[in-house]
Amino acid sequence: MEPIYLDHAATTPIDPNVLEAMVPVYQETFGNPSSVHQFGRKARKLLDDARLTIAKSLRAKEREIIFTSGGTEADNLAIIGTAMANQHKGKHIITTAVEHHAVLHAVEYLEKEGFEVDYLPVNEAGQIRVKDFQSLLRDDTILVSIMMVNNETGVIQPIEEIAALTADHQAYLHSDIVQAYGLFSIDVEKLPIDLLAVSSHKINGPKGIGFLYVREGTLLQSLQHGGEQERKRRAGTENIPAAAGFERAVKLLMETRTDNINHYKKLKQTFLETLEEEVDFTVNGDEEVTVPTIVNVSFPGMNVETLLTNFDLSGIAASSGSACTAGSVEPSHVLSAMYGSEDERTTNSIRFSFGSANTEENVAEAAKRVSQIVKRLS
Repeated sequence: MEPIYLDHAATTPIDPNVLEAMVPVYQETFGNPSSVHQFGRKARKLLDDARLTIAKSLRAKEREIIFTSGGTEADNLAIIGTAMANQHKGKHIITTAVEHHAVLHAVEYLEKEGFEVDYLPVNEAGQIRVKDFQSLLRDDTILVSIMMVNNETGVIQPIEEIAALTADHQAYLHSDIVQAYGLFSIDVEKLPIDLLAVSSHKINGPKGIGFLYVREGTLLQSLQHGGEQERKRRAGTENIPAAAGFERAVKLLMETRTDNINHYKKLKQTFLETLEEEVDFTVNGDEEVTVPTIVNVSFPGMNVETLLTNFDLSGIAASSGSACTAGSVEPSHVLSAMYGSEDERTTNSIRFSFGSANTEENVAEAAKRVSQIVKRLS
């Protein structure tokens, strides 16, 4: 039985072209990019090229891009680094109840350090209400952190409206765009967001690298102590092979964005239509405001752990939510925020996410296998 991967929101398979870009770097470019000799300069050129490509993808300046080890570090640097550097202006932070744990645990740490955090609720569609945000924004608010696309439901947040409200406020606006990067055309010259976090392994690039966009003029305290890499904002020798792979992944992403989006829409439609023919289910979140790569499905009367085990045995890779909590038996914090902690949807819902490992044929086959399992367990 052919295994079918429907967990691209957790991680994506590395593109062969990305691997092709990385191998020669491992073999030939071993210099430290901080070294002034020719070996170091060669490595520095690769790093500079990668930074330029990434900056162009957002219409940002090269000096506004900080390479990190991934999305979690980028979120931590943005949130903790900005809060610490700006606490003289106030200690109030606003985020949402449905953020990735890289954000939630960072603000929880800041609460222990004396910062005050307000958590925006979401409606049953999975979106925050702009009026709720307006009611929480204060003169002493220094940071707002709201993800662009939720990693469990695929729901898109009204980030443009939030950005308009913070544009003339002292608060910096941070957004985790890990699930949005490559699906939307993001222009930081037009969209007043101050900090954006991205991870390479979500776009068919290598694991272990990401970046944080930091708008010029944003006060940011480094969290690592060491050398003066990344303009003194992130100490440590940069991962040159991964940077080369990340650059190739970004180039491919930008070249194929429109085709990819249309393909993902077809995959999602095929999966849901095939599922509808066989079993009863509901989709969590308003389908009108979700990305085509993610669908979160509730199967009434089912149990997440039992479903995932049986899916795996039948060759279907899916998830109960974010990858970092995949082994947890606790209800989804995202679905709990949407429906209440006692709602059965918090413990009977599965996230299916589509990407480069999928065809219309294999997602249809996956939906058939899922349906068979749900019927058998009913």
